[in-house]
Amino acid sequence: MSLIFDKKFKLETSENFDEFCKALGVIEVMRTLGKVISPVVELTKNQDGKYVLTSNTMIRDTSIEFNLGEEFIEETLDAHKVRSIITQEGNKLIHIQKGSSNRKEATIIREFEPDQLKMTMTADGVTCIRIYKPIK
Repeated sequence: MSLIFDKKFKLETSENFDEFCKALGVIEVMRTLGKVISPVVELTKNQDGKYVLTSNTMIRDTSIEFNLGEEFIEETLDAHKVRSIITQEGNKLIHIQKGSSNRKEATIIREFEPDQLKMTMTADGVTCIRIYKPIK
């Protein structure tokens, strides 16, 4: 995993994103915005050992700070609060977002490679794959 810290990845391709967002219950305006932005994501690690995952877009920048295997409250891009937990398996971060009564559960697998970040997102049986490429 050390090869991917402090490396920025920009969205290059996205497959089935609108359907994934519909499965989560994201409103149409937010889905439309989500289709036209190209997030830049970066994973860093603080001196205290906490991970920080940032996503920067022209609309909104977000950042989550977490310890592997510990549940935390996260605010999603469409302003829902979910209980999340992130674990690691090799070069993969497995992110489970547990929804509330008006939000479905989602699984986000981020697979870090030197030449790309592959995100596989699943909710309510719908899967989206997004490929990010490193930028300088």
